[in-house]
Amino acid sequence: MRIDREISHPIHPQHRLKLEYTEIPFNCDGCKEAGIGYKYCCKRCEFDLHKNCGAAAPTITHPFYRKCEFQLHYQPPGREMRFCDACRKDVLGFVYHCNRCGFDLHPCCANLPQVLDDGEHNLYLCLKLSSSCHRCGGKGAGWCYRTQCKSYNLHVSCVKELLVESWQAMYLNVDKNKVREMQTRIPSLKGTLKNHHHVHRSGKGGGKVSKCCEMAGGAVRIIVSAILGDPTALIAAVVGGFMSK
Repeated sequence: MRIDREISHPIHPQHRLKLEYTEIPFNCDGCKEAGIGYKYCCKRCEFDLHKNCGAAAPTITHPFYRKCEFQLHYQPPGREMRFCDACRKDVLGFVYHCNRCGFDLHPCCANLPQVLDDGEHNLYLCLKLSSSCHRCGGKGAGWCYRTQCKSYNLHVSCVKELLVESWQAMYLNVDKNKVREMQTRIPSLKGTLKNHHHVHRSGKGGGKVSKCCEMAGGAVRIIVSAILGDPTALIAAVVGGFMSK
């Protein structure tokens, strides 16, 4: 994807939008989803677009849906309520839609990297879970990221829910007891993998799990930045603090 420092966009024709970086959460005026990192913005109008929404291609394909051709819509097509097949969240604005198969993807979800590299380990994007999601405990529909040792799975949708909760606590002055309660529910990759390793310490897969333990909470933070539209973003204290608990 080509990234320009300044663009014009049809849904905000009155002013040009400039590319900026922020570690303060924002709501995208395109897809209506949360964002952080690089965005196209108009400060005069307090208008923001994810980098992926501002530079969205008219049509795309995706390796998970090889028979589909997705077209960009600025509004959900049709009269029925639609949801993103990646994160299972409602489609309220920009969406990639396949007329043939009926699949829908938020622009940021459509651009999620197949592999995330935190510098030492890889996280793999999967169409379906191979085991229960660490946050919700279920195997419901929706994409997930998992570690190479397959012992840690996290729904894309669950990450979004955690983000909303953490931001509400930080920015809406939620009671401190509520914040502490939330922190106990944030997935702890380190704890999960250590427990997994303890149970399987005599098994052949122990070495692989042990390596995964080294990832600690960093895996969740890098997943978060990818879901928010900027897989290269470094998550600041607002998100990183919660996710590493």
